[in-house]
Amino acid sequence: MSKDKEHKKDKEHQKDSKSKDIAIEDYFVTEEPFYLPIGNEVLIFETACQLKIPVMLKGPTGCGKTRFLEHMAWKLQRPLITIACHEDLTASDLVGRYLLQGQDTVWMDGPLSLAVKHGGICYLDEVVEARKDTTVVIHPLTDDRRILPQEKRGLLLEARPDFLLVISYNPGYQSVTKDLKHSTRQRFVALEFDYPPADKEKAILIRETGVAEAAAEKLVRLAEMVRNLKQHGLEEGVSTRLLVYAARLIVQGIEPRPACEAAIIRSMTDDPEMQEAITEVVSGIF
Repeated sequence: MSKDKEHKKDKEHQKDSKSKDIAIEDYFVTEEPFYLPIGNEVLIFETACQLKIPVMLKGPTGCGKTRFLEHMAWKLQRPLITIACHEDLTASDLVGRYLLQGQDTVWMDGPLSLAVKHGGICYLDEVVEARKDTTVVIHPLTDDRRILPQEKRGLLLEARPDFLLVISYNPGYQSVTKDLKHSTRQRFVALEFDYPPADKEKAILIRETGVAEAAAEKLVRLAEMVRNLKQHGLEEGVSTRLLVYAARLIVQGIEPRPACEAAIIRSMTDDPEMQEAITEVVSGIF
């Protein structure tokens, strides 16, 4: 490659970085998200950040994985770039692609490249939903190399020291076709999340919604009983997120039983028998 072409490529790279410097400000968490630690997850995450070790968050839907990560991004003052994974997600969606703007062809960084360049936290939410040929693009970022190939440009991006890769998934929804490859899994330290203990879940409801303590206690008791129905055909227990929704409805004047029906029963299942079983639990508590 001639010096002129190499210089041109360097200038294009600098231009891309400059344009993204403005955009990256939008990814900072400006207000502290409330998170109630359950164990030593905060300490382990902070240590992993210091050691530049990628982190994997495992746990059921609505148990606080994303809230935890938002809290840590705020605490560490790093931009948080979230990617909702799905089966149509391609490597170009992560890394970037050339786009037509008028008569010009312009390179547009993907969210993963943006996090690598600016030392952000890149969060691949529900990573098992992405195709396996897409997720392999993260492998060079999860070992000592900490590089991201932009093959279409012939560039290797070196991750900034503050860059951190975080993935999450729900082990309860795993199957043969949607499982995390061992070659990917063993590149991360894992934090296991579950529904909070009763006393902490009650505290979360009161802090998040302002619901009365008596109503919060009943909602937590309801959650415990519904979660036991998993052994009788329910796919997953009621999440803390749904309890928060129900509490918010109650605070706004909706009676507890219709609030639970809208926020919990109808959201959790379409099976009439299971809905009836949960309704009986609600009626017994409220």
